[in-house]
Amino acid sequence: MTTEFDLGALLAERGAERYELHAKYLNPQLPRMLHTIGFDKTYERAEGAHFFDADGNDYLDMLAGFGVMGLGRHHPVVRKTLHDVLDLSLADLTRFDCPPLPGLLAERLLGHSPHLDRVFFGNSGTEAVETALKFARYATGRPRILYCDHAFHGLTTGSLSVNGEGGFRDGFAPLLPDTAVPLGDLDALARELKKGDVAALIVEPIQGKGVHEAPPGYLRAAQELLHKHKALLIADEVQTGLGRTGDFYAYQHEDGVEPDLVCVAKALSGGYVPVGATLGKDWIFKKVYSSMDRVLVHSASFGSNAQAMAAGLAVLSVMEDEQIVARARTTGELLKSRLTALVDKYELLADVRGRGLMIGIEFGKPGSLKLRSRWTMLQTARKGLFAQMVVVPLLQRHRILTQVSGDHLEVIKLIPPLILDEADVDRFLDAFTAVMDDAHSGGGLMWDFGKTLIKQAVANR
Repeated sequence: MTTEFDLGALLAERGAERYELHAKYLNPQLPRMLHTIGFDKTYERAEGAHFFDADGNDYLDMLAGFGVMGLGRHHPVVRKTLHDVLDLSLADLTRFDCPPLPGLLAERLLGHSPHLDRVFFGNSGTEAVETALKFARYATGRPRILYCDHAFHGLTTGSLSVNGEGGFRDGFAPLLPDTAVPLGDLDALARELKKGDVAALIVEPIQGKGVHEAPPGYLRAAQELLHKHKALLIADEVQTGLGRTGDFYAYQHEDGVEPDLVCVAKALSGGYVPVGATLGKDWIFKKVYSSMDRVLVHSASFGSNAQAMAAGLAVLSVMEDEQIVARARTTGELLKSRLTALVDKYELLADVRGRGLMIGIEFGKPGSLKLRSRWTMLQTARKGLFAQMVVVPLLQRHRILTQVSGDHLEVIKLIPPLILDEADVDRFLDAFTAVMDDAHSGGGLMWDFGKTLIKQAVANR
């Protein structure tokens, strides 16, 4: 007897309960936060770089699911590939065979980083980082991992040990032996390496928190220092990889940089299936998997599953056919240049930085007395409130989804789908200009909302 399950009917019947269900059964603070800042929208469907609500209104996505939706939502090639792999009824995850899809995807991935040799497939970015940390410690026989201030590498215990934001770490100690060094500070790196117990430095070529790029020459010089002291360089490309910054990997913007391990995830499956990958040099993998007894010493139950591997192959094919990396570079340059042109126009706008379609917009203390007093009021209540004041009207008035780049940061991060087009850029610039005009006006609806944020910040102290 075949049991039928009608997903569409279930969603039609219960979909309107979405916020109540989350409040009752999942993280209760999420719906509370969304209600507070007016982000409690009801999205019904999505396509490309846009969401649509029940009334057919479209919303421009400048967030891409925290970078997961590199090709936008529901790319037809990736979608069809997933239907195809399900229809093939493959003997998946037997655990005692060597299916072709993981090997084919590894081959395609390694083609973009020819100095690397092997791949481990897991299920997420944090798992890719965990793999790199384990492999680095085992391969070098050393316990300590270096990371950079303000880094974000994940939230499981190992990746949390190399997380540069105290708010994520508080209350979860003890963690792995670790030490933070300032991004770009080679002297600090050298001091730590001289102690002789460092396995590796893990670094984001462009930090997600605040969108801070490693200074020119830093990655190559750090690599030389690390290798001199028999330590490894780990590049965390979970957010910056797969074309996000206008090159396939962000470390490739600097000549001569060849990390020993590279972490990839997020956009690799087109947003459909959880997947992560750790790419590494042959000698590292052979040390970890040194004998048949150690064949499963590091593994993942759902790693290399057929759906994830097929989606990854489809994504890489689309990226090549549609020249996604070049498109991200060109569109990113257009968006960044037009935003940079506004810095001199708005005194609250301090900086625009980033590469490709990973752009940070930073706000800062204004010069005029009236705006300065309002800015000070917000900063006294809680740093980061002004950036939130920008994010909210972008969504509520202009139907554009963005994010603040980190706790207590006056930075908005733009990481839209890499298929963003010129019309989308125009729409964002028009909306952002309107919000900035309002913030700099004599009254301003934004400042009224700011009072609500101040009350909320004070209440949560």
